[in-house]
Amino acid sequence: MRRLATLALLGWASLAPALGVGLPSEMLRDPAQEERARAIGRELRCLVCQNQSIEDSEAELARDLRRIVRERIAAGEDDRAVVDYVHDRYGDFVLLRPPFSAATALLWGMPLLALGGGGLALLLLRRRQRAEQGAWPEPAPLTPEERARLAALEDDAAR
Repeated sequence: MRRLATLALLGWASLAPALGVGLPSEMLRDPAQEERARAIGRELRCLVCQNQSIEDSEAELARDLRRIVRERIAAGEDDRAVVDYVHDRYGDFVLLRPPFSAATALLWGMPLLALGGGGLALLLLRRRQRAEQGAWPEPAPLTPEERARLAALEDDAAR
């Protein structure tokens, strides 16, 4: 029974991306235009889900954006004009790959800043550890009385 449930769940999950455009009535009749619409939809972010394209999302807003994309393609617009139309209304956030600009520089630079900050933190930590290790003075050599006492303790321990 458990195996059957697992297989059913895996089968349903494998079909989920294919069901991005829920109703056949939402799809374009021309397969070339539908493929263009899907390609554009994979470049646009669902503003509700935020980590999915509008093609992969089942959110109502994603469905509306898919419909807008398909309407504009059916009207004869080229891919760039369709993307520009959506981008003009929703800004850089709607693009899964936003362009590099002054406004998005921090977004693009964050991985490098994080790596650099982590490397700097490790370097400072190592320098601090080395400084702490060198901060303790070398112990003074044993005096003759201390050596004699140590020898006596070692003899007692050996017996």
